[in-house]
Amino acid sequence: MARKTPIVLGMLMSMSLVAANYVDAQWVVIFVMALAFFGKGFGALGWAVVSDTSPKEMSGVSGGLFNTFGNIAGITTPIIIGYIIATTGSFNGALVFVGANALVAICSYLFLVGEIKRVELKS
Repeated sequence: MARKTPIVLGMLMSMSLVAANYVDAQWVVIFVMALAFFGKGFGALGWAVVSDTSPKEMSGVSGGLFNTFGNIAGITTPIIIGYIIATTGSFNGALVFVGANALVAICSYLFLVGEIKRVELKS
Protein backbone atom coordinates (compact mmCIF):
# COMPACT_ATOMS: atom_id res chain seq x y z
CA MET A 1 0.00 0.00 0.00
CA ALA A 2 2.90 2.36 0.74
CA ARG A 3 3.94 2.25 -2.94
CA LYS A 4 0.61 1.77 -4.71
CA THR A 5 -1.32 4.55 -2.92
CA PRO A 6 0.89 7.47 -4.03
CA ILE A 7 1.13 6.05 -7.54
CA VAL A 8 -2.65 5.78 -7.90
CA LEU A 9 -3.30 9.18 -6.27
CA GLY A 10 -0.64 10.80 -8.45
CA MET A 11 -2.05 9.29 -11.63
CA LEU A 12 -5.57 10.41 -10.63
CA MET A 13 -4.23 13.95 -10.21
CA SER A 14 -2.43 13.73 -13.54
CA MET A 15 -5.70 12.77 -15.22
CA SER A 16 -6.95 16.27 -14.39
CA LEU A 17 -5.04 17.38 -17.49
CA VAL A 18 -8.07 16.36 -19.56
CA ALA A 19 -10.05 19.17 -17.86
CA ALA A 20 -7.84 21.69 -19.67
CA ASN A 21 -9.89 20.84 -22.78
CA TYR A 22 -13.05 22.19 -21.21
CA VAL A 23 -12.04 25.44 -19.51
CA ASP A 24 -11.55 28.86 -21.05
CA ALA A 25 -9.85 30.94 -18.36
CA GLN A 26 -6.08 30.92 -18.70
CA TRP A 27 -5.50 30.80 -14.94
CA VAL A 28 -7.70 27.69 -14.68
CA VAL A 29 -5.73 25.98 -17.47
CA ILE A 30 -2.48 26.82 -15.64
CA PHE A 31 -3.91 25.49 -12.37
CA VAL A 32 -5.12 22.26 -14.00
CA MET A 33 -1.76 21.73 -15.71
CA ALA A 34 0.12 22.44 -12.46
CA LEU A 35 -2.08 19.92 -10.64
CA ALA A 36 -1.52 17.34 -13.36
CA PHE A 37 2.25 17.78 -13.38
CA PHE A 38 2.36 17.72 -9.57
CA GLY A 39 0.39 14.47 -9.65
CA LYS A 40 2.76 12.98 -12.22
CA GLY A 41 5.72 13.81 -9.99
CA PHE A 42 3.92 12.60 -6.88
CA GLY A 43 3.14 9.26 -8.46
CA ALA A 44 6.51 8.75 -10.15
CA LEU A 45 7.77 5.94 -7.95
CA GLY A 46 8.99 3.74 -10.79
CA TRP A 47 12.58 3.42 -9.61
CA ALA A 48 11.45 2.91 -6.01
CA VAL A 49 9.29 -0.01 -7.11
CA VAL A 50 12.09 -1.44 -9.27
CA SER A 51 14.57 -1.25 -6.40
CA ASP A 52 12.04 -2.83 -4.00
CA THR A 53 11.15 -5.72 -6.29
CA SER A 54 14.27 -6.57 -8.28
CA PRO A 55 16.22 -9.65 -7.27
CA LYS A 56 19.50 -8.45 -5.82
CA GLU A 57 21.39 -10.60 -8.33
CA MET A 58 19.60 -8.99 -11.30
CA SER A 59 19.23 -5.33 -10.37
CA GLY A 60 21.13 -4.24 -13.49
CA VAL A 61 18.96 -6.29 -15.83
CA SER A 62 15.81 -5.07 -14.08
CA GLY A 63 16.93 -1.45 -14.36
CA GLY A 64 17.82 -1.95 -18.01
CA LEU A 65 14.38 -3.38 -18.80
CA PHE A 66 12.73 -0.54 -16.89
CA ASN A 67 14.69 2.02 -18.90
CA THR A 68 14.00 0.19 -22.17
CA PHE A 69 10.24 0.39 -21.78
CA GLY A 70 10.44 3.96 -20.50
CA ASN A 71 12.45 4.96 -23.55
CA ILE A 72 10.05 3.16 -25.89
CA ALA A 73 7.23 5.21 -24.37
CA GLY A 74 9.35 8.35 -24.72
CA ILE A 75 9.84 7.62 -28.42
CA THR A 76 6.30 6.55 -29.32
CA THR A 77 4.27 9.06 -27.29
CA PRO A 78 5.34 12.19 -29.24
CA ILE A 79 4.78 10.33 -32.51
CA ILE A 80 1.27 9.26 -31.45
CA ILE A 81 0.44 12.76 -30.21
CA GLY A 82 1.74 14.19 -33.48
CA TYR A 83 -0.59 11.92 -35.45
CA ILE A 84 -3.53 12.85 -33.23
CA ILE A 85 -2.87 16.56 -33.74
CA ALA A 86 -2.26 16.16 -37.48
CA THR A 87 -5.50 14.21 -37.87
CA THR A 88 -7.76 16.34 -35.69
CA GLY A 89 -6.02 19.72 -35.83
CA SER A 90 -6.47 20.05 -32.07
CA PHE A 91 -4.68 19.21 -28.85
CA ASN A 92 -7.92 17.95 -27.26
CA GLY A 93 -7.34 14.36 -28.38
CA ALA A 94 -3.73 14.52 -27.25
CA LEU A 95 -4.75 15.53 -23.74
CA VAL A 96 -7.33 12.74 -23.65
CA PHE A 97 -4.62 10.31 -24.81
CA VAL A 98 -2.36 11.39 -21.92
CA GLY A 99 -5.25 11.04 -19.46
CA ALA A 100 -6.08 7.60 -20.85
CA ASN A 101 -2.47 6.52 -20.30
CA ALA A 102 -2.77 7.56 -16.65
CA LEU A 103 -5.99 5.54 -16.37
CA VAL A 104 -4.26 2.49 -17.83
CA ALA A 105 -1.44 2.95 -15.28
CA ILE A 106 -3.98 3.11 -12.43
CA CYS A 107 -5.77 -0.03 -13.60
CA SER A 108 -2.45 -1.82 -14.06
CA TYR A 109 -1.28 -1.05 -10.54
CA LEU A 110 -4.64 -1.94 -9.00
CA PHE A 111 -5.49 -5.09 -10.94
CA LEU A 112 -2.32 -6.49 -12.56
CA VAL A 113 0.47 -5.71 -10.11
CA GLY A 114 0.36 -7.98 -7.11
CA GLU A 115 2.02 -7.36 -3.80
CA ILE A 116 5.10 -5.22 -4.19
CA LYS A 117 7.87 -7.26 -2.62
CA ARG A 118 11.35 -8.39 -3.60
CA VAL A 119 11.52 -11.33 -6.01
CA GLU A 120 13.82 -14.02 -4.70
CA LEU A 121 15.62 -16.22 -7.21
CA LYS A 122 15.93 -19.93 -6.54
CA SER A 123 19.47 -21.22 -6.17
